[in-house]
Amino acid sequence: MADDEGSQEVWLVRHGETEWSRDGRHTSTTDLPLTDVGEEVARGLPAKLEGTDFALVLTSPRQRARRTAELAGFPDAEVDEDLVEWGYGEYEGVTTATIRETVPGWTVWQHPVPGGETPEEVAARLDRVIERVRGVDGRALLFGHGHALRVFAARWIQQPPDEGRFFRLDTATVSVLGFERDNPVLLRWNS
Repeated sequence: MADDEGSQEVWLVRHGETEWSRDGRHTSTTDLPLTDVGEEVARGLPAKLEGTDFALVLTSPRQRARRTAELAGFPDAEVDEDLVEWGYGEYEGVTTATIRETVPGWTVWQHPVPGGETPEEVAARLDRVIERVRGVDGRALLFGHGHALRVFAARWIQQPPDEGRFFRLDTATVSVLGFERDNPVLLRWNS
């Protein structure tokens, strides 16, 4: 465990825009590149991260996260398979509106994902990342995906995974988690 939990931080960066994220299509295993807009916005990330030292930099293996890390100035970010996006199974590439045509009121947070992951399975992966991050002496920087990083935030503050539904997370944004005294907290979100 890091020497001083009270000063430990983890910075989260959601990947830049892809065609499917722009169109609201669930994207987990489909390995899409960033759009031109996604690349342009990701090039603005170094200014948001400037002057901050990181003891650990991790990225999802998906090209959209790895490219975002590269454009943010971290081309050597270590790939961590546990940072992949929620496995959407049969809903891969499908919008929520389309799913709701057959499953009224469906959300990834509170309904089954046929052939995909449960919230508990996603949380188990991200709990391993949290354990890894908390074992580092210094700040950590993670490049990942919308739903997975929202689950990460919920788990960081010791909440069940479905509490991630309250944390909207836009593409190419920076969020910071840390501690206030001994309590894990959100320090900055979706900026």
